[in-house]
Parts: sequence; structure tokens; C-alpha cells
Amino acid sequence: MEAVTVPESSPSPMSLQQPKTPPPEASPKPYTSNKKSFVASLMEAATLRSPSFKEDSYFVSQLKSSEKKALQELKNRLADSHNGSGENECSMWGIPLLGTGDERADVILLKFLRARDFRVLDSFNMLEKCLAWRKEFGADGIVEEDLGFKELEGVVAYMQGYDREGHPVCYNAYGVFRDKDMYERIFGDDEKLKKFLRWRVQVLERGINLLHFKPGGVNSIIQVTDLKDMPKRELRVASNQILSLFQDNYPEMVARKIFINVPWYFSMLYSMFSPFLTQRTKSKFVISKEGNVAETLYKFVRPEDIPVQYGGLSRPSDLNHGPPKPASEFTVKGGEKVNIQIEGIEAGATITWDIVVGGWDLEYSAEFVPNAEGSYTIAVEKPRKISPSEEAIRNSFTSKEAGKLVLSVDNSSSRRRKVAAYRYIVRKSSLV
Repeated sequence: MEAVTVPESSPSPMSLQQPKTPPPEASPKPYTSNKKSFVASLMEAATLRSPSFKEDSYFVSQLKSSEKKALQELKNRLADSHNGSGENECSMWGIPLLGTGDERADVILLKFLRARDFRVLDSFNMLEKCLAWRKEFGADGIVEEDLGFKELEGVVAYMQGYDREGHPVCYNAYGVFRDKDMYERIFGDDEKLKKFLRWRVQVLERGINLLHFKPGGVNSIIQVTDLKDMPKRELRVASNQILSLFQDNYPEMVARKIFINVPWYFSMLYSMFSPFLTQRTKSKFVISKEGNVAETLYKFVRPEDIPVQYGGLSRPSDLNHGPPKPASEFTVKGGEKVNIQIEGIEAGATITWDIVVGGWDLEYSAEFVPNAEGSYTIAVEKPRKISPSEEAIRNSFTSKEAGKLVLSVDNSSSRRRKVAAYRYIVRKSSLV
């Protein structure tokens, strides 16, 4: 039995950033034949890839001489093409691209160059088409529009939190469209599809507004796509249009694409949209099969920023109360029971805690142990088996006497190692 003791007098995980927990070690792989499926190959690549993503440099001084030359040539072509145009005619996200010496403009231009492997003419044509599309589409003002998709907010596509390196995270989940009524309501005809695409661009623009567009800053987002229950055939047209739209007009805006709850048929789904992706885009993929979501996401995002449905601690109601309270991370080995002891709780104090174990499927309990001899231990939460689909537990307890709270997770019946997190806050009695 392993005991994790957390004195109440120590800084609470809710008020102090905890040190990062290293990613769990990969479980030993069983013997397989040399012939691997496409999905297996992708999963192996994702497992071996380091969770520390290094973005391309946007410092002009660090570019190769050929890249510096390409950047200057692109600027010259752009200036010649827009000679006499106002700043607003050649700008993106409020950043003028012409003759300002603004390093933010260099960041944007380098994104277009990298998307076309520094081929200046191809990059210029892509940039010109994007400028024309943004003007025609009205992309600059789309964030303020009310497109009437309240039922999709926070469900289908939404920005929530940041990864461990400060990238804004965009979550995507299309499983709700298995419902035929919902599908018809959103994608029933061409006009509805166009409106949905406009809303999807709006979500992305909100994320881009969080970027720095600065050398050394955060210049791209993270995308997490949940493939659970996704109706692949019905969403083929919408998926292809979204991918094409984003790749043509938002180059190098995504640092990493994390696919979670990947089903067995992912190879077919991948072959459907793969032709629309560049090799550079595909190299950013991380694949996580069903039942492995929390372990994958914890490598990139802290648990307090991960939605509860994906094994994190973030609830929609928490988003209205400022930055999330940091959590402490730990692992539960197969065959192990872990006790988390929160000591120093005074009489009359109220302790509130959140706890989650990725993929639960273990026994959980909570008890309060008084300090005084002869006092009885109180079963705050009786031992019970937590199902794999259950979200984070949040509970509170007001003590009548001084003591400690013990949270127990018992993984004795499993051989699988699991990631976990908890946080708490103690409020002393106002009567003291």
C-alpha cells in the first residue's frame, strides 16, 4: 500500500502550481507479427513521440539564408500587388502585412511560406486567395456574430483552457450528430451547412485571437478531436469542407492534432480525409484509442484544464470563476492501493475536493479520521466501484472535530497503470 500524505498546513494544490508529473511509462507491448495495421502504426508513432512540441522559430535571425530571402521576396510581391492599398486591405487579425516592420507580420508571412515549403510564388498565391476569402467571408468580424448555435456551444466545438506550454486548446466532438433530428437541423440543406461552416470558423477565430503572433510567443493552437460515435458517412461532406477551408486559410495555426476515442474503423475514416491534408499537417497527429484518453491528454494538458468527460477536472460551471485551481497529479499502478491523506483539518472547517482516475474501473472511498483518541472514523463516502465512464468526483465535508481526510483509490483488481489527479480547498469555520 502506498500512502500519499498531504498536510493541510502545506500550500494547497488549489492555490499553488504543482510540479509537472512526468508522462506514464508505456506498458510492455505483447508480441505481434511484423505486419501492422495502419492504425497500429499511427498509435505506435504517437506513443513514441515526445509530448514536448517544439514550434518552428519565428525569429528572422534564426532563419536559413534561403528562408530569409524567401520572406523578403514574399514581402516584395505583396507590396507590388497591393501598391496604393490601405493597411486594412492587406491585413489579417488586425495586423498590417505591408511595410510596417512589424514582427507580427513576419510570423503570419512565415506561416504561409512554411505551408508551401518556402516556395514564394505558391505562398503568395495562397496568401492572396486567403485575403480575398477573408474579405468575402467577413472573417474579421465573425467573432461578434450571433449565429444561433447555442445548443452546439461547449459540445461540438469549443475553446477551453491551455496546454502545458500555453497553447489554447480547441475540442471537437461530432457524436451528437448520430441523432437524425439533430443532423437534419444542422446539415439538412446547403444553406444550413454553410451556416454551420461559418459557426465553425467563428470558433477557430476565437482561438486565434488568443495567440501572440510574436517570435518566441504562442503562435498556434492545439486541436483535440473526439471520434466517439462520430457518424463518418453522414459527415463526409462537412468534414471535407472544414478541412479544406482550414488548410487553405489557416496555415500552420495548429501545433498538434490529438485524436481521442479512436475506433477500429479509423483507417477508413483517415483515408477519407487524408488527401486533403499536407504531409506537414499529418506529422502533427497524435492518436489515442478508446479507453486511453486521460493518459494521452495528461501528457499535453494539465488535468484542471481537461473537461471532466475526458478524465479531467474542468466543469462548465468552473469556467465562470476565473482561472482553474491547479491540481496535483499522481499515478496508480496495477495491483496498488493509494491513500491520499489531507491532514490538519480543524474543527468546524469545510473541505471540498475533486478527484479523478483516468478510466477509473477501481474502488474509491473517502473517510474522516478524527485526531482525538476514542473518536470514531466517519465514512464520508463508502467504498464503491467506479465505472470507466464516470466523471471526476466532487464532494465536501464539514468536520465537527479536528482530524484528517483520507481519499482511497484501490486498483488491486487491475494490472493497468492509471493517471490520476486531485485538488482540494479547506475553508475554516467563520465562527472561530
